[in-house]
Amino acid sequence: MIDKRALRSEMRARRMGLAKDGLQAASRAADHAHHLPQVACVAVYHPIGSELGTGPLVEALIARGMDLCLPVTLAQDAPMIFRRWTPGDPLEDDLAGVPAPFPLAGAVVPDLILAPLLAFDGQGLRLGQGGGHYDRTFAALPDAIRIGLAYAGQQVEALPFEPHDIALHGVLTESGYTAFA
Repeated sequence: MIDKRALRSEMRARRMGLAKDGLQAASRAADHAHHLPQVACVAVYHPIGSELGTGPLVEALIARGMDLCLPVTLAQDAPMIFRRWTPGDPLEDDLAGVPAPFPLAGAVVPDLILAPLLAFDGQGLRLGQGGGHYDRTFAALPDAIRIGLAYAGQQVEALPFEPHDIALHGVLTESGYTAFA
């Protein structure tokens, strides 16, 4: 069985190396935004560390007329909620220490959730940071379209699957969009 802790460490190092071309990769990923389904509200994320940036994609989604929101962690073992967000809105750190909209922004339920990741495979499995925030949120919002946002170099041959893991519907990288069955 694959040791997820060791795999996370390896994939963090790989993603750090891929991030040297981060701005170009984020712009190229945004060039493929037209492959994403047209929905009313998209959950994006505030990139942390070497996660693929969302700035160019945010601009592309706004140009397509989509509303945006950001995830908010209110409790460690609960699904995240989402609050409306427009670039430039003030943010405050949530319980996980990630910048998030203030409560006055209003809670929404996104139609599509863009999720950061450490690795993904051809079956749509996603390796996250290990906190379970996105898996709990995916379970709580089963009708939301789940799309990973990553560098193409984060793809691996296969990832271990556990009962709480919820597969992605697709992944968007600088190389294009891939839908999973």
